[in-house]
Amino acid sequence: MKLVLLDAETLGEDLDLSSLKRFGELVVYPRTAPDETLQRIDGAEIVITNKVLLDRKILMAAPRLKLVCIAATGMNNVDLEAAKGMGIAVKNVAGYSTPSVVQHTFAMLLYLNEQLAYYDRFVKEEAWSRSGLFTHLGRPFSEVAGKRWGVIGMGTIGSEVARIARAFGADVVYYPTSGIAHEDAYAALELEELLRTSDIVSIHAPLNERTRGLLGAEELALLPQKAVLLNLGRGGIVDEAALAAELERRELYAGLDVTEQEPLPENSPLLKLKHPERLLVTPHIAWASIEARERLLQGIVKNIEEFVK
Repeated sequence: MKLVLLDAETLGEDLDLSSLKRFGELVVYPRTAPDETLQRIDGAEIVITNKVLLDRKILMAAPRLKLVCIAATGMNNVDLEAAKGMGIAVKNVAGYSTPSVVQHTFAMLLYLNEQLAYYDRFVKEEAWSRSGLFTHLGRPFSEVAGKRWGVIGMGTIGSEVARIARAFGADVVYYPTSGIAHEDAYAALELEELLRTSDIVSIHAPLNERTRGLLGAEELALLPQKAVLLNLGRGGIVDEAALAAELERRELYAGLDVTEQEPLPENSPLLKLKHPERLLVTPHIAWASIEARERLLQGIVKNIEEFVK
């Protein structure tokens, strides 16, 4: 068989792809632009894609295509109805990134909450060396223990974040974005109450009609002073212009691993803050520990094995 991987760069250069070669000829492209897709999948029985779009027109132009392996959990980049009609199997990989996303959630929280950027800079700029004092308390920070942690989206990742937050000593509550409260271990609150009473809020929800624009200016204004907002779900859930305005208006902290447009545009208000220390942005990496990417590759291999059998 001929296998084509359309966007290998999204999986990282350190990932060993040799396990795919036993299925046949493997052709790897670091990136694929929309006008390159048709030519590159020509003659392929199996196509592997993370984010490259495979719509009806492209699928119809690939008569030999039998299997699409999505190197992710989300499947919105493939026209599933068209694939089904043409007898093309589409397989994704679920659950591979949970430990990585959960870990990144706490990394972002602790970085912001403990003012680590400030203290690291204080030492490296030799201000501590000149101070003559064994300690420095220029930026107060607080403990997670005793705080209320509100989880938006109590799925697999949200549930694991809640478990660990409780181990830190936090009081965990949640807002069910589906509208159905299903987790008995924690109190389910309306969104407004959760935002108004939570010291820490983390988002672990998918982007859909119920969550798009969920946190706008009115909702962000409900957060308590010095609260920390973390978005590890999808960028479109938080109004970025409203968030930038709120971060400028008062002492509030935010950690974003996802943005509405990725990569983040150079003219984004998030990059123009007068108080940049209140915001931490990482380039959509929460999912991508080396272990998570290895599990993802294993899932792709398993999907191909099952298809071949």
